[in-house]
Amino acid sequence: MKKQLLSASIALLTFTSLSAHATTYLSAKAMVDVQTGKLVQSPLITIDNGIITSVEQNKKPVLSKGDKHIQLFELTLMPGLMDMHVHLTSDPTVPRSERLGQSVPRMAIKAAHFAKKTLEAGFTTVRNVGAEGYSVIAVRDGINAGDIVGPRIWAAGPSLGITGGHCDNNRLPPELKYTSTGVADGPWAARVKVRENIKYGANAIKFCATGGVFSKGTKVGAQQYSYEEMKAIVDEAHMRDLPVAAHAHGTSGIKTAIKAGVDSIEHASFLDDEAIALAKEHGTWLSMDIYNTEYTLTFGEQNGVDEENLNKERQVSKKQRDSFNRAVKAGVNMVFGTDAAIYPHGDNSKQFSRMVEFGMTELQAIQAATINSAKLLKMNNKLGQLKAGFAADIIALKGNPLENITELEHIPFVMKAGQVYKNDL
Repeated sequence: MKKQLLSASIALLTFTSLSAHATTYLSAKAMVDVQTGKLVQSPLITIDNGIITSVEQNKKPVLSKGDKHIQLFELTLMPGLMDMHVHLTSDPTVPRSERLGQSVPRMAIKAAHFAKKTLEAGFTTVRNVGAEGYSVIAVRDGINAGDIVGPRIWAAGPSLGITGGHCDNNRLPPELKYTSTGVADGPWAARVKVRENIKYGANAIKFCATGGVFSKGTKVGAQQYSYEEMKAIVDEAHMRDLPVAAHAHGTSGIKTAIKAGVDSIEHASFLDDEAIALAKEHGTWLSMDIYNTEYTLTFGEQNGVDEENLNKERQVSKKQRDSFNRAVKAGVNMVFGTDAAIYPHGDNSKQFSRMVEFGMTELQAIQAATINSAKLLKMNNKLGQLKAGFAADIIALKGNPLENITELEHIPFVMKAGQVYKNDL
């Protein structure tokens, strides 16, 4: 199975429509070294078969027949951005009552549409943490096959959760006897559900450790899965070398999930000192969506969000931002995760300014969306930097994001695996 997963990762990296014999050269005004935080002047990047083969300075390419030279002399280059928490099937402008009637094929079409928007916003890699019917797995496979356009996707199947919990559907009457696909109670049932997700193509696993903001009838901070259930999920996924994400707002759920060995905690709203210390001790990554609260509290009512959910958002928002600030000061591992779908897809970069506002430097925020996210995916030798041997996932912007992080909200040039998908120059 590990060989199959490695082959799938290699396929994610090498897919490109470029000729195997053509070389692409990319020149620019400057390049951000995301490891050092230095601005490298006059870079020349050489790309073959979607992979960077060299990065030089103050050089001009010697072109052979069929080679291409892309000249961006007014722009600054960066690695493609990475968002570790998205839901490509969901549209925040569609009321949840209407979403109940959407078929899995309709969800997949939505996901394909939003995948393209996400890529064009400069996000060349995302982790989709939960979708019904294996819909985003189908979209991921379509992108890899060249049928549709979108970022690299690490796709969890249906999110695992307890009966009546945040990852169940509690909006339908009991006589329909509906249970969400990912519901599993007890350690062995949870293991079976992990195996089922892997069977149908998941290359990440997500479960709900606590209640949530947008579910019906759950307390946002209350723990749901027990330690034994969480440990079973993590152990089963790690035997197959898959990263595990735990949705966890509440303190006890966060601590239990960390002790169970999860790779990342999603939301992490109510952190205490012990939870922060545990995250540091275990090397757990925190993925904290501190921008979307503004969208929800501004547009939620007109988008049909229930008052129950708006109230829970009000309870969480300030606490989560305080927790974010404390985690940054403590030096906890942090990745970039937005929960895109709670706000419009394509606006992912709006979170960068909030990460800086609430405690990060510009470089730390950039690293969260590049080298840190690559580490979480165990792809830090292939993704997240502009250097030889790495995928040619490259964006370009007009200003210097190390001085003004909002420059990342306007990306005119996007390349993935050596192929240009956006060039608004």
